[in-house]
Amino acid sequence: MAFMKKYLPPILGFFLAYYYYSASEEFRPEMLQGKKVIVTGASKGIGEQMAYHLAKMGAHVVVTARSKETLKKVVSHCLELGAASAHYIAGSMENVTFAEQFVAQAGKLMGGLDMLILNHITNTSMNLFSGDIHLVRRNMEVNFLSYVVLSVAALPMLKQSNGSIVVVSSKADTAMKAVSGILNIDASPKEECALEIIKGGALRQEEVYYDNSVWTDLLLGNPGRKILEFLSLRSYSLDKFINN
Repeated sequence: MAFMKKYLPPILGFFLAYYYYSASEEFRPEMLQGKKVIVTGASKGIGEQMAYHLAKMGAHVVVTARSKETLKKVVSHCLELGAASAHYIAGSMENVTFAEQFVAQAGKLMGGLDMLILNHITNTSMNLFSGDIHLVRRNMEVNFLSYVVLSVAALPMLKQSNGSIVVVSSKADTAMKAVSGILNIDASPKEECALEIIKGGALRQEEVYYDNSVWTDLLLGNPGRKILEFLSLRSYSLDKFINN
Protein backbone atom coordinates (compact mmCIF):
# COMPACT_ATOMS: atom_id res chain seq x y z
CA MET A 1 0.00 0.00 0.00
CA ALA A 2 2.88 2.34 0.77
CA PHE A 3 4.25 1.73 -2.72
CA MET A 4 0.86 2.48 -4.29
CA LYS A 5 0.45 5.69 -2.32
CA LYS A 6 3.94 6.84 -3.21
CA TYR A 7 4.16 5.97 -6.90
CA LEU A 8 0.63 5.66 -8.26
CA PRO A 9 -0.29 9.41 -8.18
CA PRO A 10 2.78 10.54 -10.16
CA ILE A 11 2.31 7.70 -12.65
CA LEU A 12 -1.32 8.66 -13.18
CA GLY A 13 -0.33 12.31 -13.45
CA PHE A 14 2.22 11.48 -16.12
CA PHE A 15 -0.27 9.52 -18.22
CA LEU A 16 -2.94 12.18 -17.83
CA ALA A 17 -0.50 14.87 -18.96
CA TYR A 18 0.62 12.72 -21.88
CA TYR A 19 -2.95 11.97 -22.90
CA TYR A 20 -4.11 15.58 -22.93
CA TYR A 21 -1.01 17.37 -24.18
CA SER A 22 0.75 14.95 -26.52
CA ALA A 23 -0.89 16.15 -29.78
CA SER A 24 2.02 16.92 -32.12
CA GLU A 25 0.11 19.38 -34.30
CA GLU A 26 -3.07 21.36 -34.45
CA PHE A 27 -5.79 20.90 -37.03
CA ARG A 28 -5.68 23.06 -40.14
CA PRO A 29 -8.36 22.97 -42.85
CA GLU A 30 -5.61 22.67 -45.48
CA MET A 31 -5.00 19.13 -44.20
CA LEU A 32 -8.12 18.04 -46.09
CA GLN A 33 -7.52 20.03 -49.27
CA GLY A 34 -7.40 17.64 -52.21
CA LYS A 35 -7.94 14.60 -49.97
CA LYS A 36 -10.20 11.83 -51.24
CA VAL A 37 -12.90 10.99 -48.71
CA ILE A 38 -15.84 8.61 -48.50
CA VAL A 39 -18.71 9.48 -46.14
CA THR A 40 -21.41 6.88 -45.52
CA GLY A 41 -24.81 7.75 -44.10
CA ALA A 42 -24.42 11.18 -45.68
CA SER A 43 -28.00 12.03 -46.62
CA LYS A 44 -28.77 13.78 -43.32
CA GLY A 45 -27.52 14.57 -39.84
CA ILE A 46 -23.84 14.35 -38.96
CA GLY A 47 -22.95 12.57 -42.21
CA GLU A 48 -24.41 15.35 -44.32
CA GLN A 49 -22.64 18.01 -42.25
CA MET A 50 -19.31 16.18 -42.54
CA ALA A 51 -19.68 16.21 -46.31
CA TYR A 52 -20.26 19.98 -46.24
CA HIS A 53 -17.26 20.63 -43.98
CA LEU A 54 -15.06 18.52 -46.25
CA ALA A 55 -16.36 20.40 -49.27
CA LYS A 56 -15.46 23.75 -47.70
CA MET A 57 -11.95 22.42 -47.10
CA GLY A 58 -11.54 21.52 -50.76
CA ALA A 59 -11.69 17.74 -50.48
CA HIS A 60 -12.91 15.21 -53.04
CA VAL A 61 -16.05 13.63 -51.60
CA VAL A 62 -18.10 10.54 -52.41
CA VAL A 63 -21.25 10.17 -50.31
CA THR A 64 -23.63 7.29 -49.95
CA ALA A 65 -26.99 6.51 -48.36
CA ARG A 66 -30.22 4.91 -49.55
CA SER A 67 -31.98 8.05 -50.78
CA LYS A 68 -30.83 8.95 -54.30
CA GLU A 69 -32.76 12.21 -54.46
CA THR A 70 -31.41 13.45 -51.11
CA LEU A 71 -27.85 12.55 -52.08
CA LYS A 72 -28.21 14.57 -55.28
CA LYS A 73 -28.96 17.66 -53.18
CA VAL A 74 -26.02 16.95 -50.85
CA VAL A 75 -23.62 16.63 -53.79
CA SER A 76 -24.96 19.80 -55.39
CA HIS A 77 -24.41 21.75 -52.17
CA CYS A 78 -20.92 20.25 -51.74
CA LEU A 79 -19.97 21.61 -55.17
CA GLU A 80 -21.38 25.02 -54.25
CA LEU A 81 -19.25 25.02 -51.09
CA GLY A 82 -16.04 24.38 -53.01
CA ALA A 83 -15.48 20.62 -53.07
CA ALA A 84 -12.67 19.54 -55.40
CA SER A 85 -15.21 17.00 -56.68
CA ALA A 86 -18.39 15.46 -55.32
CA HIS A 87 -20.24 12.29 -56.29
CA TYR A 88 -22.92 10.05 -54.83
CA ILE A 89 -23.63 6.33 -55.03
CA ALA A 90 -26.98 5.31 -53.58
CA GLY A 91 -27.57 1.89 -52.04
CA SER A 92 -28.31 -0.10 -48.90
CA MET A 93 -25.60 -1.39 -46.59
CA GLU A 94 -27.78 -4.44 -45.93
CA ASN A 95 -26.43 -5.59 -49.28
CA VAL A 96 -22.85 -6.72 -48.62
CA THR A 97 -22.14 -6.90 -52.34
CA PHE A 98 -23.14 -3.26 -52.73
CA ALA A 99 -20.88 -2.25 -49.83
CA GLU A 100 -17.88 -3.92 -51.44
CA GLN A 101 -18.58 -2.59 -54.93
CA PHE A 102 -19.29 0.89 -53.60
CA VAL A 103 -15.74 1.33 -52.31
CA ALA A 104 -14.28 0.24 -55.64
CA GLN A 105 -16.53 2.64 -57.55
CA ALA A 106 -15.73 5.51 -55.20
CA GLY A 107 -12.03 4.84 -55.56
CA LYS A 108 -12.31 5.00 -59.34
CA LEU A 109 -14.28 8.25 -59.22
CA MET A 110 -11.67 9.94 -57.03
CA GLY A 111 -8.56 8.14 -58.21
CA GLY A 112 -7.81 6.70 -54.78
CA LEU A 113 -8.82 7.09 -51.15
CA ASP A 114 -7.39 8.97 -48.15
CA MET A 115 -10.14 8.63 -45.57
CA LEU A 116 -13.08 6.28 -45.06
CA ILE A 117 -15.72 7.73 -42.72
CA LEU A 118 -18.17 5.06 -41.55
CA ASN A 119 -21.24 6.87 -40.30
CA HIS A 120 -24.28 4.84 -41.40
CA ILE A 121 -26.62 2.97 -39.10
CA THR A 122 -29.92 1.17 -39.49
CA ASN A 123 -33.01 2.54 -37.77
CA THR A 124 -33.53 0.66 -34.52
CA SER A 125 -36.32 1.09 -32.00
CA MET A 126 -35.73 1.19 -28.24
CA ASN A 127 -38.29 -1.55 -27.62
CA LEU A 128 -37.33 -4.63 -25.63
CA PHE A 129 -36.19 -7.62 -27.71
CA SER A 130 -39.24 -9.55 -28.91
CA GLY A 131 -37.53 -12.52 -30.51
CA ASP A 132 -37.29 -11.00 -34.00
CA ILE A 133 -34.11 -12.67 -35.30
CA HIS A 134 -34.54 -11.01 -38.69
CA LEU A 135 -34.19 -7.62 -37.00
CA VAL A 136 -31.05 -8.76 -35.17
CA ARG A 137 -29.58 -10.03 -38.42
CA ARG A 138 -30.32 -6.75 -40.21
CA ASN A 139 -28.76 -4.76 -37.39
CA MET A 140 -25.63 -6.89 -37.49
CA GLU A 141 -25.38 -6.68 -41.28
CA VAL A 142 -25.71 -2.88 -41.38
CA ASN A 143 -24.13 -1.81 -38.10
CA PHE A 144 -21.26 -4.29 -38.01
CA LEU A 145 -20.70 -6.52 -41.04
CA SER A 146 -20.92 -3.73 -43.61
CA TYR A 147 -18.31 -1.77 -41.61
CA VAL A 148 -15.95 -4.72 -41.87
CA VAL A 149 -16.64 -5.20 -45.58
CA LEU A 150 -16.12 -1.51 -46.37
CA SER A 151 -12.91 -1.38 -44.35
CA VAL A 152 -11.45 -4.50 -45.96
CA ALA A 153 -12.34 -3.23 -49.44
CA ALA A 154 -10.75 0.16 -48.70
CA LEU A 155 -7.53 -1.11 -47.09
CA PRO A 156 -5.44 -1.46 -50.28
CA MET A 157 -6.13 2.17 -51.24
CA LEU A 158 -5.69 3.41 -47.68
CA LYS A 159 -2.35 1.62 -47.33
CA GLN A 160 -1.17 3.24 -50.54
CA SER A 161 -2.13 6.72 -49.34
CA ASN A 162 -1.30 6.11 -45.65
CA GLY A 163 -4.94 6.99 -45.08
CA SER A 164 -7.29 6.43 -42.16
CA ILE A 165 -10.64 4.96 -41.14
CA VAL A 166 -13.07 6.95 -39.00
CA VAL A 167 -15.91 5.17 -37.18
CA VAL A 168 -18.74 7.36 -35.86
CA SER A 169 -21.11 6.75 -32.98
CA SER A 170 -23.52 9.47 -31.89
CA LYS A 171 -26.69 10.48 -30.09
CA ALA A 172 -27.45 13.43 -32.38
CA ASP A 173 -30.33 14.25 -34.68
CA THR A 174 -32.32 11.21 -35.91
CA ALA A 175 -30.83 9.02 -33.16
CA MET A 176 -32.44 11.25 -30.57
CA LYS A 177 -35.85 10.74 -32.15
CA ALA A 178 -35.57 7.01 -31.56
CA VAL A 179 -34.97 7.52 -27.84
CA SER A 180 -37.41 10.38 -27.35
CA GLY A 181 -39.08 10.07 -23.96
CA ILE A 182 -36.66 7.32 -22.93
CA LEU A 183 -33.33 9.15 -22.81
CA ASN A 184 -33.65 12.66 -21.42
CA ILE A 185 -30.62 14.51 -22.77
CA ASP A 186 -30.11 17.16 -25.42
CA ALA A 187 -28.72 16.29 -28.85
CA SER A 188 -25.25 17.50 -29.73
CA PRO A 189 -25.16 20.21 -32.45
CA LYS A 190 -24.63 18.22 -35.64
CA GLU A 191 -22.53 20.89 -37.37
CA GLU A 192 -20.05 21.18 -34.50
CA CYS A 193 -19.99 17.45 -33.88
CA ALA A 194 -19.26 16.77 -37.57
CA LEU A 195 -16.33 19.19 -37.54
CA GLU A 196 -14.79 17.59 -34.45
CA ILE A 197 -15.00 14.17 -36.08
CA ILE A 198 -13.20 15.44 -39.17
CA LYS A 199 -10.53 17.10 -37.05
CA GLY A 200 -9.96 13.84 -35.16
CA GLY A 201 -9.66 11.90 -38.41
CA ALA A 202 -7.22 14.38 -39.92
CA LEU A 203 -5.06 14.31 -36.78
CA ARG A 204 -5.31 10.50 -36.64
CA GLN A 205 -6.58 10.59 -33.08
CA GLU A 206 -7.45 7.23 -31.60
CA GLU A 207 -10.64 8.51 -29.98
CA VAL A 208 -12.64 11.73 -30.03
CA TYR A 209 -15.41 12.56 -27.58
CA TYR A 210 -17.67 15.50 -28.30
CA ASP A 211 -20.19 16.85 -25.81
CA ASN A 212 -21.29 20.07 -24.18
CA SER A 213 -19.91 18.82 -20.84
CA VAL A 214 -16.22 19.13 -19.96
CA TRP A 215 -16.55 15.89 -17.99
CA THR A 216 -17.25 13.73 -21.05
CA ASP A 217 -13.75 13.67 -22.46
CA LEU A 218 -12.19 13.43 -19.00
CA LEU A 219 -14.24 10.44 -17.91
CA LEU A 220 -14.48 8.54 -21.19
CA GLY A 221 -10.80 9.12 -21.96
CA ASN A 222 -10.11 6.71 -19.08
CA PRO A 223 -6.37 7.01 -18.34
CA GLY A 224 -6.54 3.72 -16.43
CA ARG A 225 -7.40 1.87 -19.62
CA LYS A 226 -4.58 3.64 -21.44
CA ILE A 227 -2.11 2.49 -18.78
CA LEU A 228 -3.31 -1.12 -18.96
CA GLU A 229 -3.12 -1.10 -22.76
CA PHE A 230 0.41 0.30 -22.61
CA LEU A 231 1.54 -2.31 -20.11
CA SER A 232 -0.20 -5.26 -21.81
CA LEU A 233 1.25 -4.44 -25.22
CA ARG A 234 4.73 -4.86 -23.77
CA SER A 235 3.93 -8.57 -23.35
CA TYR A 236 3.29 -9.06 -27.06
CA SER A 237 5.74 -9.59 -29.88
CA LEU A 238 3.88 -7.33 -32.28
CA ASP A 239 6.28 -7.86 -35.19
CA LYS A 240 5.80 -11.62 -35.01
CA PHE A 241 2.04 -11.19 -34.61
CA ILE A 242 1.76 -8.92 -37.65
CA ASN A 243 4.01 -11.03 -39.86
CA ASN A 244 2.53 -14.38 -38.82
